[in-house]
Amino acid sequence: MRSMLAATLMLASATGANAQMTAPQVPGTKPKTVQTVPIKPPAVQTPSETADAMAQAERLSLQSDLAWVGQYNGAITGDVSERMVNAIKEYQKAKGGKPTGVLNPQERAALAETARRKQDGVGWKIVMEPTSGARLGIPAKLVPQQASDGNGSKWTSPTGTVQVLLSRRKEAGPTTAKLADAEKKEPNRKVDYTVVKPDFFVLSGLQGLKKFYVRGTFKGDEVRIMTILYDQAMENTVEPVVIAMSSAFNAFPSTPMAGPPPRKNVEYGTGVVVSDDGAILADRLVTDSCLAITIAGYGNADRLAEDKEHDLALLHIYGARGLKPLSLASGAAKTSVDVIGIADPQSQGGAAGVSSAKGALAPVTSSDSALSPPPAVGFSGAPAIDGDGKFAGIALLKPAMVAGPATSVPSSQAVMVAAETARDFLKANGVGANGTSTDAKAAVVRVICVRK
Repeated sequence: MRSMLAATLMLASATGANAQMTAPQVPGTKPKTVQTVPIKPPAVQTPSETADAMAQAERLSLQSDLAWVGQYNGAITGDVSERMVNAIKEYQKAKGGKPTGVLNPQERAALAETARRKQDGVGWKIVMEPTSGARLGIPAKLVPQQASDGNGSKWTSPTGTVQVLLSRRKEAGPTTAKLADAEKKEPNRKVDYTVVKPDFFVLSGLQGLKKFYVRGTFKGDEVRIMTILYDQAMENTVEPVVIAMSSAFNAFPSTPMAGPPPRKNVEYGTGVVVSDDGAILADRLVTDSCLAITIAGYGNADRLAEDKEHDLALLHIYGARGLKPLSLASGAAKTSVDVIGIADPQSQGGAAGVSSAKGALAPVTSSDSALSPPPAVGFSGAPAIDGDGKFAGIALLKPAMVAGPATSVPSSQAVMVAAETARDFLKANGVGANGTSTDAKAAVVRVICVRK
């Protein structure tokens, strides 16, 4: 009897507190039969169920990151699929982890960082095609040269190894089937993949010695087609980009482009000379994707380094004499500054005179302060000087958001990057800021970026 009770207690312990036990027996009575109900272990959530529980934005981000690292080759829609789960497992295996199909926080962070580096490596950005308003993702470092006419735009690498074309035309009664058939008949094309849907079509294969990818659609009688051509030797670099470009392509956007508008073909900013051998602090965005950077009165400049977090750039001019670098020693934090810069020529009748603008500061982060009111166009990169005449930081004008989420500085399109952050950036790039002048007007220069 004791052994039977012990066994029953062991069974109860194993099956949980809610399992029914057989009652102890009284000598001489017939044992009473009691049914036991087995307790099922809690259901294990599948990788697909885990992904389904994510927000749509996170699923989109996850698919995009997997595509950028070369593990996912499907449409970036945010929809959960076996392909997406398998891509996660392949990524985990490639990193020496257990292929669970669910990324832990460390794996997810590593994936996001790797994808970001891939994007930075090719200069990924969303642009608006100027003749049609179509929205495309462009790897600007792979295809830095752009030309546009009434029929669309073309982006190319200097040697033609990678080409992106956005074509537009009028056509009576178009259908995606008719458009796909016409594209298949292009000279030297050998199609190995075709998708034709009512609202778009996709083709890929070989065109001569290059690989090609075509995605097209229409609205009314207007046809818009994106074509990507690239050398087969570039396959490992370009194919993840092609997936991202396909998903980013919006031939007929119904809303303005999210994010900042395209940069101007010729853009003006202000720089501050910080060393007597020609080092200049400037705005990273003003000097981004330039075919040439000119410092008015001195000639061409090289861009040696950038700080993407704080949007600072380091320029250098060579052989310049008589420079008066600004002292970057700073005083205590202030609530207002004078911004010393050179306005865009259109804002001052073509003149190149240095002027100043007063601005109030409101801290946003440990390194940035909102600056209001924003100074004139052309002032971006200008030094901000406090009431004691000391260097307080660098004023930057942020491009206006056309659509999309609010920026971190909702009430202003101008910020001031703190003096300490600017000094740290220079120090990290081996620049000895040896300026001793407190005359900011003598230290600023006009920065001219030419992109066309």
